[in-house]
Amino acid sequence: MDAIDRKILSVLQDDASLSVAEIGSRVGLSSTPCWKRIQKLEAEGVILKRVALINQDKLNLGITVFVSIETGDHSQVWLGKFAETVGAMPEVMEFHRMAGDVDYMLRVVVPDIAGYDTFYKKLIATVPLKNVTSRFAMERIKSTTALPIN
Repeated sequence: MDAIDRKILSVLQDDASLSVAEIGSRVGLSSTPCWKRIQKLEAEGVILKRVALINQDKLNLGITVFVSIETGDHSQVWLGKFAETVGAMPEVMEFHRMAGDVDYMLRVVVPDIAGYDTFYKKLIATVPLKNVTSRFAMERIKSTTALPIN
């Protein structure tokens, strides 16, 4: 990946709806070489997909909860069932296996506290959990999907 590929990625992260001609113009390429580079970045799995970012507040999904999970079972069978179940929950925006004192961390988006309570009850019914800690975000100070491409 060279500097032009990185510029293309930066442009796409900022606005993936731009035409190939516009992207090429911004990075100093004509349309065909730009399109070929984008296709190559997609084929290599660098570009995973192109999406629209939506304001969660406008959809009445104003509550963000960070959920820390500890488990007493670290078997592959347990993890397989847990990952499959939690991965299918639409409220879960991010799902990470952690190092340190917490085993898993979720970022959950719900409309209100009652919505979180419903989610929480589904979560704890999936598999045995040792501890679940919920932290409610009071204010979103920064939120980005753009990676720092140098």
